[in-house]
Amino acid sequence: MTSRDGDHADLSVLSAWAPELAHTFASLAGDIALVVDADGTIRVVAQGGREPIAPAASTEWVGRRWADTVTDDTRAKIEQLLAEVGRTGRARAREVNHPGAAGGAIPVAYTAVRLGESGPVLVVGRDLRAITAIQQRFLDAQRELERGYWRTRQAEARYRQLFQVATDAVVVVDAQTLRVIEANPSAAQLFDLAPQALPGRRIGQLFARTSRLAVEHLLVSARASGREAEVHAQLVGRVGRVAVSATPFRADDAMRLLVRVRADERQRDAVDVANAIARLVDGTRDGVVVTDSGGRILHANPAFVALVGEPAEDAVRGQPLSEWLVGERGEPSGVLAAARAQGVVRRVAAALQGAQGAMTPVEVSAALLTEGDRECIGVVLNTRGTHQMLDVWPGDALRMALDRLVAQVGETTLPALLREASDLAQRHFIALALQQAGGDAAAAARRLGISRASLRRRQRRLAGAAPAPADTPASDGQTP
Repeated sequence: MTSRDGDHADLSVLSAWAPELAHTFASLAGDIALVVDADGTIRVVAQGGREPIAPAASTEWVGRRWADTVTDDTRAKIEQLLAEVGRTGRARAREVNHPGAAGGAIPVAYTAVRLGESGPVLVVGRDLRAITAIQQRFLDAQRELERGYWRTRQAEARYRQLFQVATDAVVVVDAQTLRVIEANPSAAQLFDLAPQALPGRRIGQLFARTSRLAVEHLLVSARASGREAEVHAQLVGRVGRVAVSATPFRADDAMRLLVRVRADERQRDAVDVANAIARLVDGTRDGVVVTDSGGRILHANPAFVALVGEPAEDAVRGQPLSEWLVGERGEPSGVLAAARAQGVVRRVAAALQGAQGAMTPVEVSAALLTEGDRECIGVVLNTRGTHQMLDVWPGDALRMALDRLVAQVGETTLPALLREASDLAQRHFIALALQQAGGDAAAAARRLGISRASLRRRQRRLAGAAPAPADTPASDGQTP
């Protein structure tokens, strides 16, 4: 007898114990054990796992062919296993799938041994669902890593190509420090800096002070959300606004932000128009001022600077316009408040008080402006048609003005005629005194025999277009 025959003889002793052996192996060595006869039919089912492979197998599988309990794609493996155990008495493990209750498959690894030469086959199976789940998670993680790797490679390739061909300004920023790592030539040109001067700078410093907070908030938001975001901002020393977008990406295991700064054609056209308007404003004879919402001067053209007798725009910038602009009767002008309330105010009579005390009558128009989230007020002070009011009149012109008053006798009361004649004379003599004094208000007041304060009050009253009220005694006690 060969050793194989000896093995069969030894195992044949256990044939009668096949059911008991199946339960023992199921409880100790596997999750399920079967006793299969020579025709491949299941005679005994024993399950020992915490979660049965087939809860009703002990009643549904018994009497069925073992190959009929697995999926069609693994039926051939059962047939191979039975053939192998028939030839050798033992069969190596094979993985098959049983149909699951929810439509899925239950993977099981089976091994088999024949109990004697003509005895039944004892089959022991190991449930592979937990192992399969672990393998699936590993494969999913591996695929995700591969996708992430290729996404990173593609992102790097895209931004490198972008740097080479982009006409917009493109800057790569460290997501943690918000400092520039790299910038393309267009960025250096846009920010008016040498290419080597950009790396290491905090990106907020490249924008106007009023826009820095918005730009840095944009970058922090893009870093936290992982999504692209965009704001509008203003560059240092530039007219107009630009669009700033930030896109997060990873490079060399570090978070980066790809920042793109662009101005569309409409914005460029608007900047050109604004520059042309600025040249026109600088060349006009009318005074033009832009104030903040509180009335402090932000910009003033040369004509306004000359009207108030200051040496340069720096002398008026930041000062309240009310320091020079007064109402038609010398009271504080309400033009700015009206512009804030109504949006537009047109041709309001007022006066500009120069640095030497000279009063220039003006017509004021104002409009409420907006620049982003900031309110401004644009003011135009027109001197044409009013600047002659306090000029020195030639003798013939003065006589003609008096003749017009005389012609009103019978139509206008005597007190009204006297007031108008007095105003006409005061305008003429004040203007003459100022001309002779070279614009020096103090010297002109001395020539007229009144105080400088009295001269200023009279100038303010006479600057109005409406008839002046009845004269009152001079507060300084001197004769007008």
